[in-house]
Amino acid sequence: MLRGKFLLQLPRFFSRTTTNAAAKEATMNLKFGHLFKLDKSPAESVTITLEEATSALKMMMYIRRMERKAAELYLARFINGFLHLYSGQEAVAVGLKMSLDDGDSVITAYRCHGIACVFGVSARNVLAELMGRKTGVASGKGGSMHMYAKGFYGGDGIVGGQVPIGAGIAFAHKYKGEANVCFTLYGDGAASQGQIYEAWNMSKLWNLPAVFICENNRYGMGTSVDRHSANPAFYTRGDSIPGIKADGMNLLEVREVCKFARDHALKKGPIIIEFETYRYFGHSMSDPGTAYRSRDEIKGVQENQDPIELLIKFSVSNNLMTESEIAELQKTTNKQVDDELEQAKSDPWPEPEDIASSLYVKPLEKTRGKIPWELH
Repeated sequence: MLRGKFLLQLPRFFSRTTTNAAAKEATMNLKFGHLFKLDKSPAESVTITLEEATSALKMMMYIRRMERKAAELYLARFINGFLHLYSGQEAVAVGLKMSLDDGDSVITAYRCHGIACVFGVSARNVLAELMGRKTGVASGKGGSMHMYAKGFYGGDGIVGGQVPIGAGIAFAHKYKGEANVCFTLYGDGAASQGQIYEAWNMSKLWNLPAVFICENNRYGMGTSVDRHSANPAFYTRGDSIPGIKADGMNLLEVREVCKFARDHALKKGPIIIEFETYRYFGHSMSDPGTAYRSRDEIKGVQENQDPIELLIKFSVSNNLMTESEIAELQKTTNKQVDDELEQAKSDPWPEPEDIASSLYVKPLEKTRGKIPWELH
């Protein structure tokens, strides 16, 4: 079950009007054709309830709207520094969260705003963080790349640097005898980093409950997959670690693959997932995203593969929701994000005495030379 408040900007709506949506659940048939060293695939007939579909759609809308507003804030110079947006990849974050059990852990790279939201962080706290305000999720000290929540070990500014940490979290789960898994996400651009292979080796050596997820959005910064990877089949790179490739734009496919991988990791050790997805913005806001790909390519994905649009079409065609209900959901979602943005813009800046707060737990501040400031 998703937690937190879910809400954002949808793509286009349909021309016809549907009435009397009455179904309480709907079934989707999936097909998994890319398996590596796996004897079986995830379930190919999966069900989603009306409540789950509504919550998931609302959360994807919420993330999309928030990221759009973040882009506007950046252009208006309310946000300085790096800004990596998640628009287009929402199904990965939301589908992953739907697969988790209490106590599971997630860690990702610097494109982390959406995952923070599915762990219950509000748009207000994300946007406040981006603007350096005291109410930010990291007290205004982390910025775009460093956001955290219970069970979410955050974004990481070092390319691939979060992957060994994820292996360590999985080790902690096993060491403590917990029936939990750590999901570690990284991008295709990070997939060739040496530390990832080191983390895989230790994870397999000790059969840790670790799921490694490559979010393949086709470009490492401005370099396409085919130009930066000798082996672009990222799910096959783990040698002795099995893998699977799936559609990262399909919410239900993401959910089922993550559930399957979670079960595998608990029983047999690490597994790699490659989700094929897409980012609509450039690598960061300093990158217009059109020097290495065409506007037609971006438009084609938005029109034919958009994760929000796909869930809308599925929900309407299976009578889970009407178009008028979806339009109302979009409207209320937009308003919630917009209201939270105004709150964040009026939130206070950190005070000078806050400079050394929230750095180390007691009594480490003395060991680390934090004094003369006090931790509060």
